[in-house]
Amino acid sequence: MRKLTREQKRDIAAIAAKKDGDIDFSDVPAVVDWSGAQIGKFYRPPKKPVTMRLDADVLEWLKAYGKGYQTRANLLLRHAMVSSRGCSGRSTGARRKRDRRSHSIG
Repeated sequence: MRKLTREQKRDIAAIAAKKDGDIDFSDVPAVVDWSGAQIGKFYRPPKKPVTMRLDADVLEWLKAYGKGYQTRANLLLRHAMVSSRGCSGRSTGARRKRDRRSHSIG
């Protein structure tokens, strides 16, 4: 990122010094229709670094689509998580041992 010039720093300081009431919003259109608004549209859950052991063919398949295989894996896992919540009615919690043995998702 480039450093700010003296003029830019001066402009920023002048704007920061203004009170809310002194700011002219007359050129900004008023938003009156919020019907298309989406809650959480720009929310990004925090990421955690993990180590996973994947089958070689699964990893090869993920990487075959190019860069971003970890993001792709995350999207696939999120889809499975959301789908399983809808089917089972459970939001969290451990599955029964029988479910884990059958390698079922959902």
